[in-house]
Amino acid sequence: MSFNFLNTKIIFKPLFFPTLFLLIVFPILILLGSWQVYRLIWKENLIEYYQNQSSSKLLDLSKNISNNENLEFRKVKFRGTFLNAKEIYISGKTYEGNIGFHVVTPFRMQNNKIVFINRGWVSEGYRNPEKRKFSLLKNEIQINGIVRFPQKKGYFVPENEPNKGFWFTINPNELINFLKFKKIDTISEYYVDAIRDEGKIKIPIGANGKPNLRNQHLSYAITWYSLALVLLIIYILFHRSVDRLFFKKL
Repeated sequence: MSFNFLNTKIIFKPLFFPTLFLLIVFPILILLGSWQVYRLIWKENLIEYYQNQSSSKLLDLSKNISNNENLEFRKVKFRGTFLNAKEIYISGKTYEGNIGFHVVTPFRMQNNKIVFINRGWVSEGYRNPEKRKFSLLKNEIQINGIVRFPQKKGYFVPENEPNKGFWFTINPNELINFLKFKKIDTISEYYVDAIRDEGKIKIPIGANGKPNLRNQHLSYAITWYSLALVLLIIYILFHRSVDRLFFKKL
């Protein structure tokens, strides 16, 4: 195989197996990089949406809200009481590098509707409610929080095993079935992340109410594209080293 380019004659005799490897792996690396670019655009739009939603007018969930209301990431408030005996624990959660759990507790609002509240993080030592009786609030209180849609299980996240006490994602429908709540009385479309009060941090440690969506897709895209480029360079240098690629001036 030979062709002319910019007054240079290029003679190329590609080896079968290295070329086959390049033809398979190179497109895969390019596709992976392009997928990360797509994810980058998606994440940037999601962050902008989160910021717009969280900065919009505070909603009172105790009032009748239209089913068409766009609630995801909206900041909300409502009053009611915790059903402390029904709390469950989401495994594998971290706070400042420490492993622990998120405490999810049903909350009966003033309109008698039950909504699940992710109260926040506790360490292994405070998972047992008997060791944090101070957190088992019994009186009517006001919750300030952010509406979150049911979590989707990632590729490497195990399935919930309610009967064994293993929870890895917050899915209101699964919680309703496990706790034997009446669906008509319980909100299944979303749950609420409780926002912690400013000042002294209390257990459970709630969300800070600020956007914290990691966006590393650009670095991932650069990595995949760089690997594709390195593979191409190695392919060319290899063929040069075994005298299968020549450049001659015309």
